[in-house]
Amino acid sequence: MICLTRRPARPSQGFVCWVALAGGLFLLLPAQAALEGPRSSDRLRLEASPVLTVQDAVALALAGNPGLAEIKARAEAMAAIPSQAGTLPDPSLNFDALNIPSKNFNLRQDDMTMLEVGFSQAIPFPGKLGLREKAATFEAEAAVHSVEEARLRLARDVKISWWQLFYFDRALRILADTQELFRKLVEITQTKYQVGQGLQQDVLLARLELSKLSDQKVELMRMRHSEAGRLNALLNRPSETLLVLPEEAEVEQPDVASADRLQERAEQTRPLFAQRRKAIDAAQTRVDLAHKDFYPDFSLGAGYAFRQDTPSGQERSDFANFRLSLSVPIYAGSKQAKAVDQRQSELLQETYTLQDDIRRVQADITQGWADYMHARERLALFDNDIIPQAQQTVESMLAGYQVNKVDFLNLIRAEITLFDYQIQYWQALTRTQQALAQLIAATGEEKIDD
Repeated sequence: MICLTRRPARPSQGFVCWVALAGGLFLLLPAQAALEGPRSSDRLRLEASPVLTVQDAVALALAGNPGLAEIKARAEAMAAIPSQAGTLPDPSLNFDALNIPSKNFNLRQDDMTMLEVGFSQAIPFPGKLGLREKAATFEAEAAVHSVEEARLRLARDVKISWWQLFYFDRALRILADTQELFRKLVEITQTKYQVGQGLQQDVLLARLELSKLSDQKVELMRMRHSEAGRLNALLNRPSETLLVLPEEAEVEQPDVASADRLQERAEQTRPLFAQRRKAIDAAQTRVDLAHKDFYPDFSLGAGYAFRQDTPSGQERSDFANFRLSLSVPIYAGSKQAKAVDQRQSELLQETYTLQDDIRRVQADITQGWADYMHARERLALFDNDIIPQAQQTVESMLAGYQVNKVDFLNLIRAEITLFDYQIQYWQALTRTQQALAQLIAATGEEKIDD
């Protein structure tokens, strides 16, 4: 891990010399403004809102994201189901008045008139309750893994969005420095033109490039505003909440394991696969339960009937009764058999879903690995070769422009090329961190080095 500040947009020494030769208009160029810390407007922003690091952003999202909270609540609800599914249905308690004469409602007149109290209990065929509880347990465990999977994806999305904002901030700072350089170029070309040593087209060209930079700034600000709204949504904040990122960031560039090795580790550690396997277990259990439905369920009952004495005072005996009933699956061909077919199809669906997820994650890992390696290689190339060479080119052309040996258009092209390379440097750095975030989420573990 290294602590990285932004790469400054530096002018050449030849440019400073030319400013001095141009009549002492400027003593120094503000080319090192990037090293002086935030400008006044940036200081106001820093005072208005605390600096948000990528670690803080991830912690805030995991603590307050409503989508993650929804999945957690669902998992908690699923955890309460197994004990319900494995418990017998509630028994029934009944109070009956039997054989009461409708003419006078006299309870003593008829021998068969009685008042009865009883209860009944439905009892599924042995094994059914256990299978229902087992299936519900598998589904609850799958829901727990879905929470971990959601946490991985949320952390990945937050990191990608945060680093994109970091890139926009660095690009805007480089652009501001480049704008300042071109303002100086406009003044220098105007001075040369006024003393007869320059061309008016050089003045117009410098102004045109300055206007193009202003247009790029507007577009960058638009994209930053949009990305800030996306990150605020992940953090469960209002979309207009000010986001201030630090001037320095911790950049990791580990030597990651091979794509094949990461894919093997993902199959063992990715919560998504554990969730799918639990869903398959639940589907298989429901297939077994569907086969059990060919067997009858039972109902046991008992009651006690009270009889009144006869009108003459003769005592009548009370009655006790017991009941056993069972369901008869006479429609098995169109009901139970179809239920087995349904559960078999659901099992196949879950199996195919797991296979599809494995292939998709393998593709994600392959892409993320390639993106990371490519971006890291480009980053080193920009840092060690391309940008230093571009800076030397600008310095050489500035020196040639001073003695009218270099066309102003070529000088402008060299300055714009240097600006583009510095922007691409931050794009490559941002891509390495975003690719790492994708690989961590795809494998399901923080440690992805070899």
